[in-house]
Amino acid sequence: MPTLRLALCQTDPWVGDLDRNADEVVRRTAQAVEAGARLIAFPEMALTGYPVEDLALRRSFVEASRSALVALAARLAGEGLGEVPVVVGYLGRSDQASPRFGRPAGSPQNCAAVLHRGGVVTRFAKHHLPNYGVFDEYRWFVPGDQLPVLRLHGVDVALAICEDIWQDGGRVSAAREAGAGLLLVLNGSPYERNKDDARLELVRRRAAEAGCALAYVNMVGGQDELVFDGDSIVVGADGGVLGRSPQFAEHLLVLDLDLPAASSDHTDGLLLADGLHLVRRELGGEPLPAPAAPLRAEVAPRISDEAEIWAALVSGTEAYVRKNGFRSVLLGLSGGIDSALVAAIAVDALGAGNVHCVSMPSRYSSQHSRDDAAELARRTGLHLRTVSIAPMVDAYLAATELTGLAEENLQSRLRGTLLMAISNQEGHLVLAPGNKSELAVGYSTLYGDSVGAFGPIKDVYKSLVFRLARWRNEEAARRGEPAPIPEHTIDKPPSAELRPDQVDTDSLPDYDLLDTVLSRYVEGDEGRDSIVAAGFDPAVVDRVVRLVDTAEYKRRQYPPGPKISAKGFGRDRRLPITNRWRRG
Repeated sequence: MPTLRLALCQTDPWVGDLDRNADEVVRRTAQAVEAGARLIAFPEMALTGYPVEDLALRRSFVEASRSALVALAARLAGEGLGEVPVVVGYLGRSDQASPRFGRPAGSPQNCAAVLHRGGVVTRFAKHHLPNYGVFDEYRWFVPGDQLPVLRLHGVDVALAICEDIWQDGGRVSAAREAGAGLLLVLNGSPYERNKDDARLELVRRRAAEAGCALAYVNMVGGQDELVFDGDSIVVGADGGVLGRSPQFAEHLLVLDLDLPAASSDHTDGLLLADGLHLVRRELGGEPLPAPAAPLRAEVAPRISDEAEIWAALVSGTEAYVRKNGFRSVLLGLSGGIDSALVAAIAVDALGAGNVHCVSMPSRYSSQHSRDDAAELARRTGLHLRTVSIAPMVDAYLAATELTGLAEENLQSRLRGTLLMAISNQEGHLVLAPGNKSELAVGYSTLYGDSVGAFGPIKDVYKSLVFRLARWRNEEAARRGEPAPIPEHTIDKPPSAELRPDQVDTDSLPDYDLLDTVLSRYVEGDEGRDSIVAAGFDPAVVDRVVRLVDTAEYKRRQYPPGPKISAKGFGRDRRLPITNRWRRG
């Protein structure tokens, strides 16, 4: 049985930065070649970054991607790396019209290519295009209709791209028909809670269906609201895990695979499952026997739910700040749990020296909240200054008569204005501290606490905010470090502190109850009657549903933030603002 040494390069491509991404392909290829790899794979659209969204509709970008691919192949050969085939994703275009989809020749495609000996020896496009949740690929691409198979060192390797294995049939079934010994899949699979378990179950099932080993390489890093966690996996035909990369870290996974010798004599153009045409490329090389000391890949240990979510929030925040050219961030530090959690995330993402906070007390700010903010700054080492907004509030109230909610919101809006002024003056990127529970029901001030360029906990329910704060402090204890978040911040009742003795439960149900109803209504798309039938108080459900529906206009104006749930506010959930439907 021939042996193939495979390298999966779990990298962090930057959307639109073709030169940087090409440099990363060369650097990682050199490492893989040094490790003895005979086949090297990179993630989906690793050359352009992913997702490129409407950049795919710009002909100039498509042609730049295609040119960069050709240049990359020549560069690999020029640097002595051309003898090992490299599989890399890029943005391409169709050679023929697609009447079924109403698209002309030259339409964009989500493609991958095999680079070998200075040339592009195979190009193919994604067959199944996702069009749900955060994906909108029918808007940008036309599907491919080929099953590419590489014959290398006596082994047949079938190639696929991400959604090709998330849907039944297609390239998975075609790989079995073609007699492939390995199905290699390039992915840009975004993170959400528990997806690592779903991936493992998926690749095991698809390996069984394809009748061969399956290698799944995924990207890491963040792109706007999406976070990619890596979690690249290789399983045998029997579903056994042969190698697995860690989550949220760039990684080179190299391993020896004992694979069945190529035996199929199918020729190019053979029609396979789902109307796919077989395209076989002979890359040469004698079958390789198992080395005296086979290279076994590591199997990265799984991490806890809280650790996984924390890593996603940190990774998404760091990527957004760095990739948009900022070095430092700014936020209002009230002494409350939300701003404390955001500050801790920012410190982990960027380092305490790059996190700047402002305490902005008003006449209603409690001394314990001011003390909690100062204590967090002391524990973490971030920069904290205090600027009282009381004189600003007094100036406004002297000029115009505001009472009640208008006066409360004025305080929040003055804080937002102050943060943006400091940002303009000093060049920090402003972080918004709102959580998913508040965004869901509109318990936030437009142009106040919604001010910012990025919302690190936008997709985190309030009850999870408390869990994460406790987990982060426990993690600090395990490391022998100071707990970043003061215990009093976690234990005290949450309050906006915009009027005397205010607490959140004056305006909202208890957060555990609220978040349970929200999860059913937002993520589960359950209607009002279904939620009531599950045993929830009809008055509570009616109130929550009404608040969610009428707050859509606020959510549209909130900054992006990392998606961690099955359905976040933003790309996932697109409801009309002007909407008279009130039955849930």
